[in-house]
Amino acid sequence: MTRVVVGGSTGFIGRHLLQKYRAEGREVITISRSDADLCWADQAGIDAAVDGAALVVGLAGKSVSCRYTAANRAEILRSRIDTTSALSTAISRSSAPPPLWINSSTATIYRHAEDRAMTESTGELGTGFSVEVAAAWERALMADALPATRRVALRTAIVLGDAGVMGPLRRLARLGLGGTQLDGRWPVSASRRTAGTAHLPGARGGRQRFSWIHVDDVLGIIDFLEQRPDIHGPVNACTPTPVDNRTFMAAVRRTVGARIGPPIPRWMLELGAMGIRTETELVLKSRWVLPATLIDAGYRFRRPDLGEALRASTLA
Repeated sequence: MTRVVVGGSTGFIGRHLLQKYRAEGREVITISRSDADLCWADQAGIDAAVDGAALVVGLAGKSVSCRYTAANRAEILRSRIDTTSALSTAISRSSAPPPLWINSSTATIYRHAEDRAMTESTGELGTGFSVEVAAAWERALMADALPATRRVALRTAIVLGDAGVMGPLRRLARLGLGGTQLDGRWPVSASRRTAGTAHLPGARGGRQRFSWIHVDDVLGIIDFLEQRPDIHGPVNACTPTPVDNRTFMAAVRRTVGARIGPPIPRWMLELGAMGIRTETELVLKSRWVLPATLIDAGYRFRRPDLGEALRASTLA
């Protein structure tokens, strides 16, 4: 069996997967809101695609790079739960269920960590909106009894490559705005506290941890998991070489040849986030995550060096 079903095929990782699988000669069936073989409303089509497939990969979900308004929060959650449930329903109805279903999750499920790294077995879950979404996403993955299908929740860190976060970061660095992103005090409304979207002051001096992975390793990990039937449950998809924000932003500046990059205080970050309609949590939360399951299983990272990964991202 070589058929692969990719849900969320038009996103950054999805596009790389399609290119890879088609180059390998595998049959690929795509699901997305548009520009795909199937749409998410076509449950009968999804059922037929999944039945007999070798692998199902779920990547769908509204981008979290937006303002956390009530409408956006609802769509972030709905887009993950509904698409995951559609795949689960299709697998439960299969006469030949796929042996492996890999579904996206996020390393943001862990708490803000400045004291130690989070692994699959020792990590502590955090609180707030982003964590609640991640936990609900994983519950949807595991909700149905699917005894013939192994399930993996891929807790992915920030993905580097030719799209995603790297485009805006390179542009900022070239403009002289690629300095350390500093946390600090900022007024938080009661409504944001209630919604769990408030970022309270954390690491000082740009010491918030930055766990990352290059898209080439995301693809490599998915291949690795196909060959390792003993691995299931949550898997941290990140390099074993996390850095802090100061180190990361300095590496970005070197990559684009930017000589200047003064530190950016919290108030500037907040105003900038409002302007480009995103949230400062994405750069100020300390994500310190290690891929213990992959390391123990013997996975060899393709791009574990940050400088090399950034150069590859720039040239891609």
